[in-house]
Amino acid sequence: MESLKERIVRYIIAHKKAKEDLVREIDRGSVSFREFKEKLIKNNIISEEDILIVLSREYKIPYMDLDKYRISNENKNFLSKELSFRYRVLPISKIGDVLTVATANPLDVITLDDLRITAGFKKIDLVLSKEEKITKYLNSLYSETTIAPLVEENDINDDDVAIKDISLKDDQGLEGMISESKLPPVVRVVDLMIYEGLKRRASDIHIEPTQKDLSVRYRIDGVLHHGFSLPKKNQGGILARLKIMSSLNITEFRVPQDGRFKIKFENREIDFRVSSLPGNFGEKIVLRILDKESLAMGIKNLGFSPVPQKLFEESLEAPFGIILVTGPTGSGKSTTLYSIINQLNNAEKNIVTIEDPVEYQIEGITQIQVKPEIGLNFSSSLRSVLRQSPDIIMVGEIRDAETADIAIKASLTGEFIFSTLHTNNSVGAITRLVDMGIEPFLVASSMIATTAQRLARRLCTKCKIKEKTDQKLLERLNLEPVEELYRPAGCSFCNRTGYRGRIALLEILSFDDTIRTMILKKNSEDEITDYARKKRSFLSLKEDGFKKCIEGITTLEEVLRVAG
Repeated sequence: MESLKERIVRYIIAHKKAKEDLVREIDRGSVSFREFKEKLIKNNIISEEDILIVLSREYKIPYMDLDKYRISNENKNFLSKELSFRYRVLPISKIGDVLTVATANPLDVITLDDLRITAGFKKIDLVLSKEEKITKYLNSLYSETTIAPLVEENDINDDDVAIKDISLKDDQGLEGMISESKLPPVVRVVDLMIYEGLKRRASDIHIEPTQKDLSVRYRIDGVLHHGFSLPKKNQGGILARLKIMSSLNITEFRVPQDGRFKIKFENREIDFRVSSLPGNFGEKIVLRILDKESLAMGIKNLGFSPVPQKLFEESLEAPFGIILVTGPTGSGKSTTLYSIINQLNNAEKNIVTIEDPVEYQIEGITQIQVKPEIGLNFSSSLRSVLRQSPDIIMVGEIRDAETADIAIKASLTGEFIFSTLHTNNSVGAITRLVDMGIEPFLVASSMIATTAQRLARRLCTKCKIKEKTDQKLLERLNLEPVEELYRPAGCSFCNRTGYRGRIALLEILSFDDTIRTMILKKNSEDEITDYARKKRSFLSLKEDGFKKCIEGITTLEEVLRVAG
């Protein structure tokens, strides 16, 4: 494999007027890359900037001209003067426990790793810059002279959202985008986006480039709401800022990328999962907000109705088997599984999860991120986990027959397995597994329970009002007659929507010997449902939702929207 020195030699021969023999001689006479670089520069064969450009291209490390970047006096708080000068690095930014520094020697991995450990950071991110400029700004930063702060300590106002003082040209290069992404208005506008999302209780923040502007939308209680729009000319700087925060490759615009970052908000740590996707008018970035404190500790805190909750709790007392949670994307399946895992987590149990991606990091649990590109998928991961003597396994999703077959056979040998499946209802999970090629006798003998759930918006407690019901509609929906139900009104507390928060609707099919016999005999879904309703306290999603309508928790319109 061609070394970096060989690549630079090839670059010089192709682009510079230098004798190949001289370049090869310098190469052979240099013990280290640093010595090789210094000799090339001293002999005026190549400039330091050209070498850094080659490094940037080969190692996907951004190049930054420090003269175009405003160094804040606060940067010296990120790293001590002693460490900065010892390792010849300039602190650029700090996000959580990740420090970004400018360096002229990114290949000195041992030194950089020593810096990470000595300074106490989880990760050191790099940008490239000339050594003379790093020295210049180190002397300025750690001198007694005060540098103008990067962000003034005053509240964000409407002028910041307009970011009128940034002029990001369409033909601006990568270096310019990096510089612009650090300027005060960009930093503050990105902070504003995130702050607004947290303040509005959003689950996702969508930053969407359009033909005319950059649109910011928030998903609140499962529904997208427009936040504000930003000038198109500032798009590059804002997206670059988000990608730097998320440790994404800012030189890559053609393929989707995934990243993460953390912030502290109101004395709690918030995780953000970041996804970028190339589009016609630029990269769309979606921030998924993951608040660990919102995870309920056990199913008692999930808001399930008493009867389905009791059936679920009884299912968790089984010594082994499979519990499947079904529903579409965004129906709260992951929250339910994490809550159960939290409830069961103790020092006596070996709990392993296989996820794509790992959403919440839970102490005391081994969590595996699948990586299909290297062959680490759900089925191969599950095979390996079974050799680790697990007590409980959570499989993020059963996507294929191989994973389903391994999970079912593992449950029959004494493992307790939780997983998700994409079906419309709990009984449909049986049909789905059989359609995958799983033998009915394996399904019957391994299943403890299958559930289906949806998330409906919760009525605002401050402004909900009662109204007469349409009896013909209830009759048409096969629901029991009731005189009055609540409806949304809208107030300042719920932002005029009439709803605030969400509630889970749960349908659970708890297996017994009769249901297992019906599966072996290949009875229809309707026959299994009828038996479960009469003998196993089964309530459909719609029936569970209607009970919550009567209690004034949600509305009939919401139940029909999510449960059909």
